[in-house]
Amino acid sequence: MSFQTFKFHPAVAAGITAAGYTEPTPIQSRALPPVMAGKDVMGLAQTGTGKTAAFVLPILNRMSAGKRGAPRALIVAPTRELAEQIHEAVGVLGKKTGLRSIAIYGGVAIGPQIKSLGKADIIVACPGRLLDHIGRKTVNLSSLEVLVLDEADHMFDMGFLPDIRRILKQVPARRQTLLFSATMPPEIRKLAGESLTDPVTVQVGVTAPAETVSHALYPVAQHLKTPLLLKLLQQTRTGSVLVFTRTKHRAKRLGEQLSRAGYRSASLQGNLSQNRRQDAINGFRDGTYQVLVATDIAARGIDIANVSHVINYDIPNTADAYIHRIGRTGRAAHTGDAFTLITTDDAPMVRAIDRVIGSKIERRILSDFNYKAPGAKAGQSPRPERSSGSGRKPAKRKPAAQPGLSRSMY
Repeated sequence: MSFQTFKFHPAVAAGITAAGYTEPTPIQSRALPPVMAGKDVMGLAQTGTGKTAAFVLPILNRMSAGKRGAPRALIVAPTRELAEQIHEAVGVLGKKTGLRSIAIYGGVAIGPQIKSLGKADIIVACPGRLLDHIGRKTVNLSSLEVLVLDEADHMFDMGFLPDIRRILKQVPARRQTLLFSATMPPEIRKLAGESLTDPVTVQVGVTAPAETVSHALYPVAQHLKTPLLLKLLQQTRTGSVLVFTRTKHRAKRLGEQLSRAGYRSASLQGNLSQNRRQDAINGFRDGTYQVLVATDIAARGIDIANVSHVINYDIPNTADAYIHRIGRTGRAAHTGDAFTLITTDDAPMVRAIDRVIGSKIERRILSDFNYKAPGAKAGQSPRPERSSGSGRKPAKRKPAAQPGLSRSMY
């Protein structure tokens, strides 16, 4: 099957070609027909499967004809990063259509958003700022034809379901509604029942991680996690590495420790301003930073195709969260690795992840790492050890010739 099968408007087809798309992914192949037929769709697909294009392309196709200058499509996303990612996808795929998209979220000035809303055809919004505009009467949704709720399970995790229900009361009852989620907990199933009419369910690879990702667990004492992480980075051929921590304080501290150890690293966590968050993401995407340390919430919506490794410095709280995290690697037909540092306290969650994977994940021990070393003194950060035979520290590494794509960085 090719994209020509769907007979897109010429302007949309031109955007598909310009984006380098050739064959639809499984979620696109299954979702595009009912979406383009105007039916409500509940899409179950994990991150990295191409679901954004599965709803953006039909929206662009539908709106290529008809009036302009009033919002006809609303896409609601849980994070600023995901909103920007979708907005960028609309810009790339819809470049030849002349349709205007705007991303609205908090943390930035509201004035420019108000000015742009008057000309927008497609709105990509986070729930809080959208409700702010609704309250100010600076957005008119009376012409809305399509509503998309993306990453609905993440919106539930972040406490946005009451906001989503308030938004549903503000949009026309006669509309097409598309809901996408990687998992289907009872709360999301209930939301689907409230917001969708006779939906078509499309499911792709929800219950297990992508087959392009290989997994490994590294048992270690809590106080030795940072030295072990440094050792792994030193010994592993990596490209771009995404490291997850449980708290924003730890993300900031670990990012600083990696920088002091000589790695081009940045942190992404909730205390950063929007500009600094975007700088960290852009730097990670273009190779300025080879390592990005992030919390779960801060990292949601990041879509960077060439992440070679995801490292869980802290094990996630749920097996579903593990799937979401490692979904940042092994994307778009690339292969990737997922490393997780585990302590004895993590045994119950390890068993849960094993069940999701369908087998016991390999446990690995580094033969040249001192697992009996005492903890570092207060205020003292661990230093990376020299690799045997090289005599070089990673602090002296040169940037890759193709930023963000090198697999031999360290």
